[in-house]
Amino acid sequence: MKNSLQPFWRIRILVALTAVLVMAMASGTAASPPDEPSASGNMRHLANLPKAPPFEGMFTPSTDLAFSGKHAVAGNFAGFTILDIGNPRAPKVVTQVVCPGAQNDVSIAGSLLFLSTDDRRSNDSCQSATAAPTDPSAWEGIKIFDISDATHPRHVRSVETACGSHTHTLVPGKGKDRDAVFVYVSSYLPGPESPECRSPHDKISIIRVPLRAPDQATVIAQPVLFPDGGNPGGTGATWFPTSGCHDLTALPSRNLMAGACMGDGILMDISNPVRPRVITMVRDTENFAFWHSAVFSNGGDKVVFSDELGGGFAPTCIPNVGAARGANAIYTINGYGDRRTLVKQGYYKIPRHQTPTENCVAHYGSVLPVPGRDIMVQAWYQGGVSVWDFTDARRPHEIAYFDRGPLSPDQLLLGGAWSAYYYNGYIYVTDTQKGLDVIDIRDPRTLGAKLVRYMEFNPQTQPWYPGR
Repeated sequence: MKNSLQPFWRIRILVALTAVLVMAMASGTAASPPDEPSASGNMRHLANLPKAPPFEGMFTPSTDLAFSGKHAVAGNFAGFTILDIGNPRAPKVVTQVVCPGAQNDVSIAGSLLFLSTDDRRSNDSCQSATAAPTDPSAWEGIKIFDISDATHPRHVRSVETACGSHTHTLVPGKGKDRDAVFVYVSSYLPGPESPECRSPHDKISIIRVPLRAPDQATVIAQPVLFPDGGNPGGTGATWFPTSGCHDLTALPSRNLMAGACMGDGILMDISNPVRPRVITMVRDTENFAFWHSAVFSNGGDKVVFSDELGGGFAPTCIPNVGAARGANAIYTINGYGDRRTLVKQGYYKIPRHQTPTENCVAHYGSVLPVPGRDIMVQAWYQGGVSVWDFTDARRPHEIAYFDRGPLSPDQLLLGGAWSAYYYNGYIYVTDTQKGLDVIDIRDPRTLGAKLVRYMEFNPQTQPWYPGR
């Protein structure tokens, strides 16, 4: 597995440069006992399913989650795991597929599983090896698996995309494309050595996948989102230049998509999935270093953008970094049609300071389907899991948390919660090192979410529900 780990560091090395700046600001925060969980009174830890070999290593972190019926799929730099979560108190491994490649983010459409590869490989199979950056025959992009038999996933198609696929987002087809799904592929950081991934990389790739014939999936469009080049970046790695997008989140019921694109946050119209249009763009050169991800409010009138200061490797939840860096920024969507704008209302960061040995920053999360309120669960690496209310966008506040404590009292190790999502009554967390956690939140403010059930849930494709 050693060769497959090298791209993990190479892909994010520019982002991680800010870790040096953050470490220089580290304070003498008192350390709590290593790996000792704590939680608010309304959070109950129901289960933990550790990573199983060969996924258990420190350098094979767990990544994203997708859900279908009683199954969850967890990505890992070494492949992916299909889990049975029919009993949330006792999740079980159905099968593991060894398929090395960063980051191996996942999503599901019917019987199809999509896997992101942002890592130059010798070929498009799961038996590939790491390829040299200058190898013109190297492959990276999207792999498609048939998981109709969850015990025996079958690789049916690979689609190469420009600069690979760091993350991806599904947009359901409609009209003549109702039997298809569109895969929006995000990639960034073009390298001067790569034959196929050169600057400027101001675009995304869109793959059309016929659901009944996934072997015919192909790139159908490569729209340029930043014809003027996007954010040129700051000095000293204070914020990053735009060269593609890190994450895209769709709200198909409103024909909207929000993009976190390194130096820019964008709002797009996706009424025509093959021709997305940027409606408006925002920057935060004062506090945001790296626009990482986006989440819509339940009503589609707000967007939460997250800043991954330090690339997930740094202890940014310490006093000297402050409450607006490595945090979330809440924007309201004002106006109508092509005159819509994004207006910043406030920031949210977990209110508990972490130690200098804990990598901690805003990361992946989802809204809870609570009628009339905007409540989000979110992963913060070794900052744990936070549930917070942003119904009043100017006064966001935490209502629940779960925190394991530091992996080590004297070493800064990569650890903690990568993703935290609410699905059919429970919070599911992929901890980079500890595996899958299942948490039950019992709070009067979130009870309405217990009544909502989905047959399928991809967090970057936000569903409609009747309480909106």
